[in-house]
Amino acid sequence: MTNSYAAAGVDTRAGDLAVELMKSAVSRTHGPDVVGGFGGFAGLFDVSALKDFRRPLLATSTDGVGTKVAIAQALDKHDTIGQDLVGMVVDDIVVVGARPLFMTDYIACGKVVPARIADIVAGIARACSETGTALVGGETAEHPGLLGPDDYDVAGAATGVVEADALLGPARVVDGDVVLALESSGLHSNGFSLVRHILANASVSYTSTSAELGGVVGEALLEPTRLYTAPLLRILDSPSFAGAVHSLSHVTGGGIAANLARVLPVGSWVEVHRSTWSPLPVFRVLSSWASSTLESAEETWNLGIGMFAVVAASEAPAIAAALGADGIRTWPVGVVSTAPLASLEGFEQGAKGVDGGAVRLVGGYAAA
Repeated sequence: MTNSYAAAGVDTRAGDLAVELMKSAVSRTHGPDVVGGFGGFAGLFDVSALKDFRRPLLATSTDGVGTKVAIAQALDKHDTIGQDLVGMVVDDIVVVGARPLFMTDYIACGKVVPARIADIVAGIARACSETGTALVGGETAEHPGLLGPDDYDVAGAATGVVEADALLGPARVVDGDVVLALESSGLHSNGFSLVRHILANASVSYTSTSAELGGVVGEALLEPTRLYTAPLLRILDSPSFAGAVHSLSHVTGGGIAANLARVLPVGSWVEVHRSTWSPLPVFRVLSSWASSTLESAEETWNLGIGMFAVVAASEAPAIAAALGADGIRTWPVGVVSTAPLASLEGFEQGAKGVDGGAVRLVGGYAAA
């Protein structure tokens, strides 16, 4: 019997090749703040610039992509899943008004296929570049026997910084603020266990074609997560909008109402008007295949809203126009109120351990 790592199913040479293939993509995310370059045991980032902050607060976030990776594996298409990871992690950091500094990633797989790993990391690197985030390190772990040869999972963590007096959140929100919706690109990276369940029950395969989805089902489902960090930072950095953005909410797990409620102060409430938008075709098609309503998915999918921005009413039209000019369709969906409510029936109040405001969706969706 041969006792070696290779005999146990771990190919260190394949791992080395994967690192070599991803090296240039990762290095392109490095600016002068990255110290030591590529391949060290730990990523190094020069934070000397923080000495110019009055009171710097570090913001950190960690997340994965979830079962969306199962569709990427089924189609053997791995060049977009990295953007999903960055979107899930870095767009959580901008929610508090922070600018992302650096990110690390972790890929666990059953077998290292160098080209596949390089595709995943190249997607991460492209999205990091778009959001101004340095990809300073990562790990690819081969787990034979635990994961199948074509199985993998991805996760990541990022760190950003914000001045304490520029921190966004419920404390800034006031009566009369306008809630703006920022359009999503599709499902993003949440609710894919439900998606896979619907397809299985409807006997629809990832390689099936759908006229309503405009092509191959799996490719439509893999539409990468929209990245909001750079456009939002341009708004936050603009003297024209100084202090106008009060809170932001990333619409991820938990759906629409719960995520908005998390960034509203206790005692406030918002009615989100469904009539202000028409959910994207992917949501309508999936609901049709499930013989269910769009409303039943509001706690699972974003239904076309990837972010909320709670802003000063006087600046709402200009902020919406600026984001629209930056490629993100943005529209008002409701107004914050602090008037006493006779009943909280139908409202979602707080979420994820946060005792926040109250939100409910009202009316019907606009026609497709």
